[in-house]
Amino acid sequence: MTNFQNTLYYGDNLDILRDRDWFPNESVDLIYLDPPFNSKRAYNIIFKDEEGKYPPSQIEAFDDTWKWSDETEEAMWELAKPPYPAELYRTLEAFRVALGNNDMMAYLVMMAIRLWELKRVLKKTGSIYLHCDPTASHYLKIVLDQIFGVRNFQTEVIWWYLWGGRGKTKWNRKHDVILFYTKGEKWTFNYANVLEDHHLVADGSKSRIKYKGALVHHRKGKETEIPSDKVLPSDIWYIPTINAMSKERLGYPTQKPIVLLERIIQASSNEGDIVLDPFCGCGTTVAAAEKLGRKWLGIDITILAVNLIEKRMNEHFPDVKFEIRGIPNSVASAEKMASTRQGKFLFEQWFITTLGGQPFKSSGGADSGIDGYLHFRDINGKSHTIIIQVKGGGYNRENIAALNSVVDKENASMGLFLVLNNPTKQSLSEAASAGRYQMPEVERTYPKIQIFTIEDYFKGIRPDKPDTSMTLNKAKREIRESEKPPKLDL
Repeated sequence: MTNFQNTLYYGDNLDILRDRDWFPNESVDLIYLDPPFNSKRAYNIIFKDEEGKYPPSQIEAFDDTWKWSDETEEAMWELAKPPYPAELYRTLEAFRVALGNNDMMAYLVMMAIRLWELKRVLKKTGSIYLHCDPTASHYLKIVLDQIFGVRNFQTEVIWWYLWGGRGKTKWNRKHDVILFYTKGEKWTFNYANVLEDHHLVADGSKSRIKYKGALVHHRKGKETEIPSDKVLPSDIWYIPTINAMSKERLGYPTQKPIVLLERIIQASSNEGDIVLDPFCGCGTTVAAAEKLGRKWLGIDITILAVNLIEKRMNEHFPDVKFEIRGIPNSVASAEKMASTRQGKFLFEQWFITTLGGQPFKSSGGADSGIDGYLHFRDINGKSHTIIIQVKGGGYNRENIAALNSVVDKENASMGLFLVLNNPTKQSLSEAASAGRYQMPEVERTYPKIQIFTIEDYFKGIRPDKPDTSMTLNKAKREIRESEKPPKLDL
């Protein structure tokens, strides 16, 4: 990476990591990953509508329920061939015998093939921290042992916190697991930084943490301060979760406290080193890396996360410089994105979001015919909805008629049909037959159903729809301006 710069990547991290131009061998100093935990629930980000109210649905940030599928089967078969080691495949086969082709098995296969790529890009002096919970940590450790080697397992860090449920039938879970592995015989570990980080105060009856430590020393009697140079690095860390009212909270469901990432980055990298997070979510890793003078790479499969990180970095670090890759910049690149099964999802997310819409995924049941929403206000301040559908392949007039039916059923004002391929005359005719939409007290009309192509977008054209910033005062001001008599040149 001779011309390295801070970069956000949008897409499947396996595809991105396999790009040798972007990720050459042994090019990264530190990897932290906080992958989905297979907790069998979808995590969501809530967006407010134009009136500042919550819509009746949430927008899915990511779904961490892993399913055994043709894609998983193909990945498993790939792991049976070079360059993957036979021991890794045999381990996964043993898991398969014990677990069957279930969700956990799918999770382990898809993680194994990615962890192998992460080992390839990690420098010989580099470290990797895999953040997980007890749902899968014991399985993942065995997979990591096969990929990085048993000798390169350094520590199982316990991050404990006070937040969480209070069960009456079992011990309450109050910790996550962070598995720390290295790649070679020598690695970066800044001992002095870790000592300073574990400074604390304790007494004999109740431990009271003064700084960011977790090593608790009990003594009878008066409160005792433990000098930082006497405290050895501990594998048990007490770091509070992010308070619901904290300014740090971004609304992202799995956000980790930045203090946690600062500790890892300070201990296992130096200024100027390259830090990678292949599941970067809301960008806590890249924010901590930027704050501590490291270079960084972040990858995420949702455009919502990439947009959130872009906003976060620009707001918190006004002078930061970075680029975003994986976003289509031409018709050809959009077609390439939509050409694969996973790419269709990415294309849909990106196309909706880049036009200011909100991606939507119905929870359960049949397809609702809604891929996203756009909202606008009329001059009286009332909110209106535009239903969005996306087609990355072929379509016909029946698809246009179906969108019109969804618009009527949902009592929406308009429908927007986002497509990769140019429409036929029949499709255009079907869209035109839906009629026009007219806002109250405004003479101008808009197509009720509109077909908008990717070619339109790259030509600089935008959907013909009401201004989302329309307000009563603005509309009245525009009307007053239009009614003023023209100025005469005397």
